[in-house]
Amino acid sequence: MAAAHGTDWRLRAFAPAVLPVVIFVWAAGHLPAVAAGGTVRLAWDWVPSLGVSLSFLIDGLSLTFALLISGIGAVVMLYSGQYLSGHEHYGRFMGYLTAFMLAMLGLVLADNLIALFVFWELTTVTSYLLIGFGHADAKSRRSALQALLVTGTGGLALLAGFILIGSVAGSFELSEVLAQPGVLTDHPWYLAILILVLAGAFTKSAQFPLHFWLPNAMAAPTPVSAYLHSATMVKGGVYLLARMHPGLGGTEPWFWSLTVFGAFTAVFASVLALRQSDLKQVLAYTTLMALGTLTLFLASGVDVAITAAVTFLIVHSLYKACLFLAVGNIDHATGTREVSRLTGGLARAMPVTTVAAGLAALSMAGFPPFLGFIGKELKYKGILAVASEPYVVVAAVLAANALMFAAAAVVAFRPFWGRGTPELEPGATPHEAPWPMWIGPAALALLGVVFGLMPDLAAVLVDPAVVAILPAGTPYELKLWHGVNVPLLLSIATFVLGLGLYLASDRLRAGLAAIEARNPVHFDRGWDRVLDGVKAFAGWQTRLVQSGELRVYLRLTFATFLAALGGTMLARGIGVPAVALPQLLAKEWAVIVLIVAGTALVVLTRSRVAAIAGLGVVGIGVALVFIIYGAPDVAITQLLVETLVVVLVAVVLLRMPRLYSEGRVIHRPVDAVLAVAIGGATTAVLLLVLEVPLDRRLTTWFEETSWPEAFGRNIVNVILVDFRALDTFGEIAVVLIAALSAFVLIKGIRREGRE
Repeated sequence: MAAAHGTDWRLRAFAPAVLPVVIFVWAAGHLPAVAAGGTVRLAWDWVPSLGVSLSFLIDGLSLTFALLISGIGAVVMLYSGQYLSGHEHYGRFMGYLTAFMLAMLGLVLADNLIALFVFWELTTVTSYLLIGFGHADAKSRRSALQALLVTGTGGLALLAGFILIGSVAGSFELSEVLAQPGVLTDHPWYLAILILVLAGAFTKSAQFPLHFWLPNAMAAPTPVSAYLHSATMVKGGVYLLARMHPGLGGTEPWFWSLTVFGAFTAVFASVLALRQSDLKQVLAYTTLMALGTLTLFLASGVDVAITAAVTFLIVHSLYKACLFLAVGNIDHATGTREVSRLTGGLARAMPVTTVAAGLAALSMAGFPPFLGFIGKELKYKGILAVASEPYVVVAAVLAANALMFAAAAVVAFRPFWGRGTPELEPGATPHEAPWPMWIGPAALALLGVVFGLMPDLAAVLVDPAVVAILPAGTPYELKLWHGVNVPLLLSIATFVLGLGLYLASDRLRAGLAAIEARNPVHFDRGWDRVLDGVKAFAGWQTRLVQSGELRVYLRLTFATFLAALGGTMLARGIGVPAVALPQLLAKEWAVIVLIVAGTALVVLTRSRVAAIAGLGVVGIGVALVFIIYGAPDVAITQLLVETLVVVLVAVVLLRMPRLYSEGRVIHRPVDAVLAVAIGGATTAVLLLVLEVPLDRRLTTWFEETSWPEAFGRNIVNVILVDFRALDTFGEIAVVLIAALSAFVLIKGIRREGRE
């Protein structure tokens, strides 16, 4: 029985990894065609009336991301099967992780802006579920909500930007938009589009000052951190910037926005990485550094800079996923992730994890012959080629790389090879993790070596992606040795400076902690204050609007309508047109007198029954207007409704408690002013409408299709029953729900009166 149970668990643990493996193999099958310059596009009509289709595009950029997402996804799912072995919510976790992977794949493969946005929001929702997986912990819930609100707000801005792009380009298909050079950059709306798109990208990729949510997301289980914060969610913003580069890039606002935010985020995050005492937090801030660097390099349109960005994208995905999983192994073996407690001695007990973490860290630090070295050389060459202020930007990149070197040593050297003795949790014994937890990190680390030794193999991924970002560009050649040049000298300076920073890391950590203690600016605490302010405003608004009095609800509703209508007219300088009163017949004057008399009765009476009767008189007068102007069917409907309303409301009012007479007198002047203002504004709008020739296209369409399509000659009835059937059903449902609610309310009032 025990063996059977073990077999059953292994099946549950390893089965989720099958799907990403299948997707990886499927994506890899497109490599030859894409490497040869081809693309694959799949499309299905989704909302054809709005020009929205569910379309997917496989080119160099999307294929590179798809391979990283599915490949690292398979590693993480295999790892998770052992890491969460026996967890009561294991099935839920794997469901969330699989849904996130599919959403991320949809995001990078989508060729339609609306479809891309849908997948974008799906990654936001699924990442919320993954970050808050430990829902019993208040910290996990807070971190998940923070990530959801920050990235969700950016998503709304992104949707607005996509709508503007579709309006300007005349299509929501990305391939069509990007095939029109200058269609966005030459348009007056370009700056608005750029701001909205950057808002979405910067929130998803945690650029300063919206960086604080990503380190807090480390509250998620380690596999989530490895997946979301290496190759997937946080790279969503980077993918968007890369994808939109042909359409939005090449301008001063694009260049300086990405350069300033990217460079500052890279240096700022690298400094904070040395401040952290938790290994996962160290990796989280180095992820911020990487995202800032990628953003910085996507600012330009120079071949070598874009090649550096794509190469570093792959490098970072490989070593960061490996190191996160290695930290998970350390935590699994020792019960702690604290830097101060992990001072060495783990190499002998965890040989495979030690080697995997060491190889990944060497790639992260940029040592040859790793792909990280090639990426670092390209970064320096790219910065020298594009920087308007080369000394400032090169110094920033040099500082960030040196700090990255030190962080890599803190994570992958100190716990294993340090001279101290680790302080373990009670009962913990250092040991190597089970094979599902080390085989993935080992494979990722080895890939960094293989790609470094065989850069032509890496170029199969890099070159098509560069061409997709920069269609007119030529990918820069990947190779280990470019000779003795300035980038090589900067690499040597990086090693020397990074080693010095590592040796002084304890003192730097203490100094940064002291500075942080005196620093009055805390973005995370500021977030809490923002939320508190939103809650306070919502409470004040609720107390103001939701007073519990029907009169207040009606007054606010009509006042809002008046402000929108009248405010628009005033803002646009629209005046009331001159009116030439027609010669009215006696019957028409009689109807006017009837309506005025009914209105006067409503205004002057103190009896609610008389008031509702007066409203009925007004309704009858309106029905007579319909009859006079040739709409007898509408008039009959109006008469029936008015009669029914008068009878039912009169019955209800007789059962309701009396209102204070003084209240009616106090509120009537305000109500009268509001009523007159709304009536005047509405009349003015109707007169303005009558000045413009009526557009009869819709009327003609209904006249022509009423009988052939719906087999009805009464056009109004056909519209209600056929063309607007769902809308009519909704209106009937609303009326029914309101009637049931009123019935329950009146019944409750009667019962309370008896008691």
